[in-house]
Amino acid sequence: MKVSICPHALSSIEKTVLRHTSVFRGAGQPPAARRSLKFRLDKPSAIRNKHPSDYFVDNKRIGKLPIIYLAPLQGTTDRIYRNLFPLYFKGVDLAIAPFVSSSKKMKADNRLLRDLAPERNTGLTTIPQILGSDPDDFVMLANRLFDIGYGTVNWNIGCPFRMVVKKGRGAGILCYPDRIESFLEKAMPALKPKLSIKLRIGLTYPDDVLELLPIFNKYAIDELIIHPRTGVQMYEGDVDLDMFEQCLRQSRHRIVYNGDITSSARLAMLSKRFGSVDRWMIGRGLIGNPFLAEEIKTNTVKPFPEKIKIMKAFHDHLFAEYSKMLQGPAHITNKMKEVWTYMANFFEASDKVRKKINKTHQRDHYAAAVNEIFSETPISEV
Repeated sequence: MKVSICPHALSSIEKTVLRHTSVFRGAGQPPAARRSLKFRLDKPSAIRNKHPSDYFVDNKRIGKLPIIYLAPLQGTTDRIYRNLFPLYFKGVDLAIAPFVSSSKKMKADNRLLRDLAPERNTGLTTIPQILGSDPDDFVMLANRLFDIGYGTVNWNIGCPFRMVVKKGRGAGILCYPDRIESFLEKAMPALKPKLSIKLRIGLTYPDDVLELLPIFNKYAIDELIIHPRTGVQMYEGDVDLDMFEQCLRQSRHRIVYNGDITSSARLAMLSKRFGSVDRWMIGRGLIGNPFLAEEIKTNTVKPFPEKIKIMKAFHDHLFAEYSKMLQGPAHITNKMKEVWTYMANFFEASDKVRKKINKTHQRDHYAAAVNEIFSETPISEV
């Protein structure tokens, strides 16, 4: 099945974006020209009305397709990103939110908790993620999330960043199986929501996970999301597919694969090797190519000019929404630079694109750079 978007529906999106982002509408043009670009916006976007729910109603079809998760990327896949993503791109079934740290000091009106309020998360189906090593703090936060409507929470024991690891959190706890067992022993009986766990195969040694699987097997864990790298690898080096295969053999839980899925061919290779896996988490590969999930599920690829149009509309909509909540030119440009860290990979000259974006500090300069990046690829009517 080939999925296409008519140019009239796409124009509707672009008009919606232009309504909020005059900085892109008129960058580099005189006032008279900017005024001439006003659009009538009394009709909702056709794409917004039809997408994405119509893609997932066919249960018979979706049952035969891989289930794709959007990975949590701190600073990128926040509420705004997750809400807008399915308005422009298809194929992603759910997302894990970037982590919230559990703490006794957390107040009921915490900003991160407010961002997870279900009524504010209207895009991708989302599972909250908690970073913590104290079971009491974890349970308190997890149960609070359950009470506002989340049936599952995810425990992050895979974050490889140094400041997290030094505190014995994230990947820093992987080399302490006794701590993990003690955590689960205390937390599991008190948890209201289901628990999934996102982990790496170890902090320094890739066989750390083999000591952890028998512990996980004792508990009713919903699923394990395994990134087959160690924490010290960060995102460098190869994923350890042999170790992942051992995990499949030894775990009694459903396992989701995560790591280096950058093309439909790559997922096909992994799927052929790991026949029992039908759930796949994609992070950097999906931010760099937001069409990837659709390409995997439909086995079709949109023409590049069409992709450019959609990417530009998505970018401008993101910019508009972030502009509503961030004050000051540096705040909005810095936020968008975080997005471009991965989104630049969509372009062939990705390093050049990142460099051009990172040089900007003022809103108008940023807008001009973005317009130049997107205009470098000719766009024909599709």
